Amino acid sequence: MPIRAAFEIGGHRIAAGTRRTVDLPVSVLSDHTPVSMSVHVIHGKADGPTVFVSAGIHGDEVIGVEIVRRLLRAPNLKSLRGTLIVIPIVNAFGFINHSRYLPDRRDLNRMFPGTVGGSLASRLAHLFLTEIVARSDLGIDLHSAAIHRTNLPQVRISPDNTYTAELAEVFGAPVILQSPLREGSLRGAAKEIGKDILLYEAGEGLRFDEMSVRAGVAGILRVLRHVNMVAAKGIAKPKAPPQYCSSSKWLRAPAGGLIRTFKAEGDVVAEGDVMGVVADPFGEKEEEIVAPFNGIVVGRAVLPIVNEGDAVFHLARVKSMSKAEDAVGDLNDQLTDDPLFDEDEII
Repeated sequence: MPIRAAFEIGGHRIAAGTRRTVDLPVSVLSDHTPVSMSVHVIHGKADGPTVFVSAGIHGDEVIGVEIVRRLLRAPNLKSLRGTLIVIPIVNAFGFINHSRYLPDRRDLNRMFPGTVGGSLASRLAHLFLTEIVARSDLGIDLHSAAIHRTNLPQVRISPDNTYTAELAEVFGAPVILQSPLREGSLRGAAKEIGKDILLYEAGEGLRFDEMSVRAGVAGILRVLRHVNMVAAKGIAKPKAPPQYCSSSKWLRAPAGGLIRTFKAEGDVVAEGDVMGVVADPFGEKEEEIVAPFNGIVVGRAVLPIVNEGDAVFHLARVKSMSKAEDAVGDLNDQLTDDPLFDEDEII
C-alpha cells in the first residue's frame, strides 16, 4: 500500500498517520506580542475526505472550545481515514478578552471572505477561508448564543442544500433549523467557493452546558462516521429523527421591566400559550408574551431585565408538537445513556 502524501499547511508537513498542532500567524499586538491561529491536524494513514471543525469565531462562545477538546481525545480518531483539521479558537483576540468581537469591534462572522490587506477582522477571515475552508471538503462550525442568551442544541442549514440537510439529520441535534445565508458570513463565503458547512448552535456565551457539549461531540462523530472517516464502534445513532423547522421568529418584550419566563429552551408550546410576563418595577402593569404559532423554543434570553423590544424567546415553527417533544426528550435520554460518556472522567 503506497504511503499517503504529507499534509502541508503554514509551511509545515504532517506525515500520514500522525497529528500535530501548527500556528498560523495572524497579527502582532500593539505591544509587539504575536498572535496566531492554532490548528491541530490529524492526517490519517488511509485516504478519505478533509473535514474541518472550528470553534471560537465569536470569542465569547466557549462551548465549542470544550467540544473540540473532548473531540480530540475521542478514541475513534486513532484510526482516522482522511484528514481532520481542528481549530479550537479562531478569534483568539475575542477569546482572551471574553468578547464576541475583535479589537476593532468587528464581528468576524460578517467579514468573510476578507482580504489580505484589509482590517484585522478582514485579514483573519481571509486567512481562515484560504488556509482552512478552501482546503476542506466539509466543515462543522460550532457556535453558542450571545451573552445573556442560551440556545437549544440545533443545526442550522441553508434552504437549498440537500447534502447539508442529510448531514444535519445524521448529526442528531433535536432541531434542524432552516436559516438563510447572511452577507459576510462564513457559510455564505464557503458556498461561493463550493464548500459545505454545518453550523451547530448550543448553550450560552461564556458558560458551559454539559448536554450541549455532549450533543456536539456525539454529532460530530456521527458525521465523521457518515463520511467514512471513523469506525462506527461506540457511536450511537439518534433515537429519534430531529425536528425540522422551516422558519423561526424572535418574540420581543412588549414593554420594559422585569420578565418572568414560563418556558425554557426545548419547551414545545401551542399557539396562544403564555410564555412569559413583563412587569414594571412597581408591579402596577403586566404584559404577556404569547406564542403566535405552534413551536419549539430554540433560544431565549436569560437576563430577567428587559427593555421594550428586546428579543426574549426564539420560537421555531413545528408541524407536529408530539414529534418535537419526542426529539427533545430523546436527546436527553440518549446523552445520559450514551456509552461515549459512561466513563468516570469525561473525555
